[in-house]
Order: sequence, then structure tokens, then C-alpha cells
Amino acid sequence: MASSFLSKGQSINNHYVPSVIHEGIQKAATTHNDTALQSYVSNAVSSIVSANGTLKGWNSTFYSLDDIRIGNNILYTWNAEGRTDKKYEIAAKGLRDQLDRWPRTPSGGFFHRAPIYANQMWLDGIYMADTFYATYTLYFEPDNTTAWNDIALQFDLIEEHCRNHTSNLLKHGYSEDKSTVWADPVTGASPYVWDRAVGWYFVALVEVLEIWPTSHAAYSTLLGYLTTLADGIKKAQDTSGGWWLIMDEEYAGEARNYIESSATAMFTYAYLKGIRLGLLEKEYRETAGKAWDLMLDEFVQYEKNGTLSFTGTVSVGSLSGNASYEYYTGVPLAINDGKGAGAFMFAATEIEMAEGQ
Repeated sequence: MASSFLSKGQSINNHYVPSVIHEGIQKAATTHNDTALQSYVSNAVSSIVSANGTLKGWNSTFYSLDDIRIGNNILYTWNAEGRTDKKYEIAAKGLRDQLDRWPRTPSGGFFHRAPIYANQMWLDGIYMADTFYATYTLYFEPDNTTAWNDIALQFDLIEEHCRNHTSNLLKHGYSEDKSTVWADPVTGASPYVWDRAVGWYFVALVEVLEIWPTSHAAYSTLLGYLTTLADGIKKAQDTSGGWWLIMDEEYAGEARNYIESSATAMFTYAYLKGIRLGLLEKEYRETAGKAWDLMLDEFVQYEKNGTLSFTGTVSVGSLSGNASYEYYTGVPLAINDGKGAGAFMFAATEIEMAEGQ
């Protein structure tokens, strides 16, 4: 899939979708020790960081958590290449310093985007910002308890407002001041469990716990969030092996609802990586295996020129409107959407590592 995406023509910028695609290519390169893919990813990341550490296209006064996601690619490249290139350190510090200036809810949560999504937190944003925030803290400020506490707070706020303790799943996001049209009058939460938002969050929990100091008090709390969510996702799995776009139980099989590919890939990846890291029980291998088989059968498309494509990915999901069921199910699907194909590459590397054990 990584090689196929190169053949389709790739470009990188500071937007989160190319960041996810390029991390998928990087994971494939590392798993297979493929020097051509490794060189491609290295050169791509280097191309958007100027010699003086300026991140091309980045606006330090535009506050959108999506634009923090590129920090993971920058830190990976810096670390993998010997931690010698200062330009990556400077670029990463710019992103990290921006988080210190970020507009926040009264409780301390990062606005998903300011000012348009003021006082809103989305599950998506946890993945976009807090995986970078945690990795940066580990690399440069491992004893910064204030930073670790702040990262934990972001998860705590999402859990407090979005978790359904019956299904163990989470709503897409919440409005702290409850001023948004879709906000629940008590919790502020949006009305539906959207699969890709849950996927971003599930991945974020695994990737943050991978590097979280086990001596920090929040480790056990975050692990509890992960194991509870893993249980909820497993219970919501369709007999086909995939997951519905809207995961609320009453909408499973509803005519407008459908099995969506990007979340299926994200769940597969998070389960397998969580098992590999010892964060999740091995019983979830079967859950991930069923999802993997479905992706190969239904979402991997074999092209006549020998390349692969990835199908079945919903193009977008936002809380910018009324967050209605009709909105979510009316968004078109896309082929070779990086949010799906990138996540598929993530999952594929974990499948291959699991098979090699």
C-alpha cells in the first residue's frame, strides 16, 4: 500500500492527512527495512522544514489542533536520524510553544480550533495534539510534571464529558459552555458516537501510554480509559468484522448507516499495538483479525496496473454543523483517502509484526 501511494503521487505539508499518510509509509519502510521508502519519507519531511527550523505553511497564530499532527513526523525523523539536525528541534519547539499559548476552555482543555470551535473539545484533537505533546515531553522535558499533568487533563476532560458508561464508547466531542446547537444540556456532549473520532482517540491512548512514565499517577487512569474503550469497541463490532459509521447500538444496520473503513483500520492497529505493548489482553487478537480479513476482502482494491487502492473511507466528519445523524450518514465516501489508507498501513505493519512473533 505504501509503494502504491508513492506511485499515485504524494505531497506533504503541515496538514494532518499527509502527515498520517507519511507516517504509514514510514512504518512500512521501517518494518521492511526498505531504504527507498525510508529515503522518500526522510526527504519529504525535510522538505517542509527550512534550514532555520521554519515549518513551511505553519501559522503560529492560527490555532487548529489538526496542524500540530505534523510534529509527530518531525520528531520521528529527528530521533531516527540520530538527533543531530537542529532544524527539527526548532520546528518541534515552535509547535510545542504554541500549545503554551493555546486558547483553552475554562477547565483547561485545548479548543479544537480557535475561534471557530471555541470551548469545544473533540476526540480527534486528542490524537492530533497530545501524541505530539507527550512525545516532545519525553524527548526534551521528561521530568516536566506540569506537562504530563496537562496531557492527562486533556484525556480526563474528554472522558468526563463524552464517555457513555453503558456502551463504554465516547461521543464525538463536547461543548464546555453548552452553547453549541448540538450540545447535550447536561454533559455538553455531541449526540452520536462517530467511528473515526473513536478511532483517533483509541490510537492516541495506545501511543501515549507507550511512552508515558509508569511512575506518574495518571498512568493507571489512562490505562483504565484504554481497557474500557477496548471492551466497548469489541462489543460494537459487526459480525462482518468491521464497525458502523455511527456506532450507537440502536443504529447498527440502519439503512443509511454502513461499515466504514478508516475506523476499522484504526481499531485494528490500536488493538494489535496495544497487545504487542502489553497494554491489552491477547483475546483482542481475534477482534483485530476479523477486522483485518474484512479490510482485505472489502476495502483493498487491486488495480490493473498492479497497485493497491483503499476504499470505503468517509471523507470528513465535523461538529461544525448540527451533528445530526443525517449529516454524518450523508457525507460521501472517498477512495485513497489518507485517513483510511494511512491507518491501513499502520495496521498492516502490526499484522506483520504479530505474524512474525
